[in-house]
Amino acid sequence: MRDTDIEMFAPQGAEVSIIPVMQGEGLPKVDDKDLPETLPVLALRNAILFPGSIYPITIGREKSIKLIEDAEKHDLLIGTVPQNDLSVEDPKIEDLCSCGTVAKVMKTLEMPDGTLTAILQGIRRFRLEEILEYEPYMYGRVSYLTDIKADNGSPKVKAVIESLKDKAISIAKMGNFIPKETVAALRSIEDLEFLTNFIATTFETESYIDKLGLLTIDDVLARAMELLSILDGQVELMKIKQDINAKVKSEIDQQQREYYLNNQLKTIQEELGMDEMEDFDQFRKKAEEKIWPAAVQEIFEKEMSKLERYNPSSPDYSIQYNYIQFMLDLPWGYISEDNLDLKHAQEVLDEDHFGLDKVKDRIIEYLAVLKLKGDMKSPILCLYGPPGVGKTSLGKSIARALGRKYVRIALGGTHDESEIRGHRKTYIGALPGRILNGINRAGTSNPVIVLDEVDKITSDMKGDPSSALLEALDPEQNTTFHDNYLDIDYDLSNVLFITTANTISNIQPALRDRMEMIDVSGYLAEEKEQIAIRHLVPKQLGEHGLEKKQLKFSKEAIREIIDKYTHESGVRGLEKQIAKVARVTAKKIALGQKHPVTIKPEHLKEYLGLQTAFHDLQKGNEGPGVVTGLAWTEMGGEILFVESSISKGKGVLTMTGNLGDVMKESATIAYQYLKAHPEMTGLSYEEFSEKDVHLHVPEGATPKDGPSAGITMVSSMVSAFRGKAARKGIAMTGEMTLRGKVLPVGGIKEKILAAKRSGVHTIVICEDNRKDVEDIQPIYIDGLTFHYVKTIDDVISYIFE
Repeated sequence: MRDTDIEMFAPQGAEVSIIPVMQGEGLPKVDDKDLPETLPVLALRNAILFPGSIYPITIGREKSIKLIEDAEKHDLLIGTVPQNDLSVEDPKIEDLCSCGTVAKVMKTLEMPDGTLTAILQGIRRFRLEEILEYEPYMYGRVSYLTDIKADNGSPKVKAVIESLKDKAISIAKMGNFIPKETVAALRSIEDLEFLTNFIATTFETESYIDKLGLLTIDDVLARAMELLSILDGQVELMKIKQDINAKVKSEIDQQQREYYLNNQLKTIQEELGMDEMEDFDQFRKKAEEKIWPAAVQEIFEKEMSKLERYNPSSPDYSIQYNYIQFMLDLPWGYISEDNLDLKHAQEVLDEDHFGLDKVKDRIIEYLAVLKLKGDMKSPILCLYGPPGVGKTSLGKSIARALGRKYVRIALGGTHDESEIRGHRKTYIGALPGRILNGINRAGTSNPVIVLDEVDKITSDMKGDPSSALLEALDPEQNTTFHDNYLDIDYDLSNVLFITTANTISNIQPALRDRMEMIDVSGYLAEEKEQIAIRHLVPKQLGEHGLEKKQLKFSKEAIREIIDKYTHESGVRGLEKQIAKVARVTAKKIALGQKHPVTIKPEHLKEYLGLQTAFHDLQKGNEGPGVVTGLAWTEMGGEILFVESSISKGKGVLTMTGNLGDVMKESATIAYQYLKAHPEMTGLSYEEFSEKDVHLHVPEGATPKDGPSAGITMVSSMVSAFRGKAARKGIAMTGEMTLRGKVLPVGGIKEKILAAKRSGVHTIVICEDNRKDVEDIQPIYIDGLTFHYVKTIDDVISYIFE
């Protein structure tokens, strides 16, 4: 047989590129005495050296380069051992095959890219017993394996030889990747062992592990039979590939090329059972368990068909895959069971929050109807009020009372409609809207979803998120909520939506109309005291690792913290001050310092510093021209003093105090009313026209606006003109018209709380606000007297009696 050099290039980036070369016929003869018991060990990746074959091997690892250089320099035999795990860069003995091949370094070549190519000739198989050294390269102890020869003259061996040739030649013809020289050399080989090693070397198999198995077999005939089995599988696989080509070949043209490739890939996946098919089967199995409408099932099938046609390396494949996965993850039709025990619900709500009776009653009413009817659309509640009164935490408490999952979506600063409705899935990086995302996280179609700070939503060129909420928060429409990403109607009617806001004036009117508005107003000092004792103190003790016996608060200390260190309608600032006391106490305990177990008022200066909150008190602010008004802010109610002074002039009205436009108009109306009715001031028209009026509202750095100070301004001017102080202990609120009528105003409860805090005992208010006062619980109005008026004459006659 003539010498044969056959080139076969390994894939780009592989550690070893193999070019098998078969030289002569038969295996090299080596005396056992010339074979050492220990050998330098060269780990091969993606390559196996068989006895009798010659391999050009590209060396990349530093240890391997050192080994080859030493072997060539000192004419040493080396042991080549295939790696089991091709990904290991620095293999140990457990990463190597148990068997290898003794090889001789015939020549080395330095390649243009800086790598080293060594031409190795396989000599004999061995078993790797142990690795003696790892540095500078592996050195191992080996035991040599003896092949069990086959009788090349027996009929069975001859039949095996012919079968191997036939299978190999068939593969060469079908694959078109075996050189003609190799086929010619193959036909002339009559030695079974040499033929087996030659085919195993020259013909690639689908699995690298298959070749490893051949290397470990001692019996030459058994090795040949195993190779024959591998070649049979290879032939069958190539026939399948030819069938695939035949099926789609007639359909190929320039426009259908991609379609052809996808179908070919799909058929290969089906035949080989690749991972993608397993995922598809799992998707379909999961879809069978879903409780969704037939229309959704139909859409799912269409989307699955698209996914199966996509190439896994295509960007569209991952987009489609994620879409179907999200569709299947949604809890279609799955509703968690509500806890309809009304007593339990009431206990949970009372345990978590003090007061807030309106909200609690509304939840109990909903549960009662649900218990009787068995089915009811969830209400959509809007809790509005000053910060820190427990609106957001109330949502979590409601979820616990109902036994539902809780989802909070913060809407403050949201300005993109896609935050609510999601992006269309065709966009790169598309995501579903936050509502469906929250339902997906909850794993149920009836969670409690708190839409926090709904009054802080903004709009810009990307759309108006509050308009997108109209559909979700409308009980008549949210049965078919449409998310742009999902692109399928989803039923939100079982979701209990709770929105929170500080002021309802910033909420879009159409959105406000869809919600049930519940006023969550500020707390009295007495209520704050109870909240601190029941909730805030135990919570902060737990968060700071303190026990009840280590820190307590007297009621007097709690009251002083409320009065002197907080200025709020809620209890958030109060909790911060209690936390500060807990931190200082924890520090003292950690340092071994003495500390009072019970915090009393005299300890607060040490723990909290000087007083930080100063409340306006009516006492000390009485006098001609000064009248106390009541104002509403986002932080709750406040009192304000309206001051007027009279001087000689030309009848000019001056206004100071950082007043807004509406408040300036109220002052102008008050002045013009008195100018039309000068007898109310005790002056004639001519005398009135010779007086200048300066109206001022203190704290000029604070912006002020609104119409509710109208009657206060008139009273202040009348007091200044008459030189007579108004009745003591009085505060007032109400808008006035140019005809002298008094109109109702809002924020009554907050204003009442501010009045009580400031030492006021009588409130002058519009007759039409009587219903608002009667709706307030007695505890809030205890100690106050209300004087209801219809006209400004009623106000003046009452306060100057």
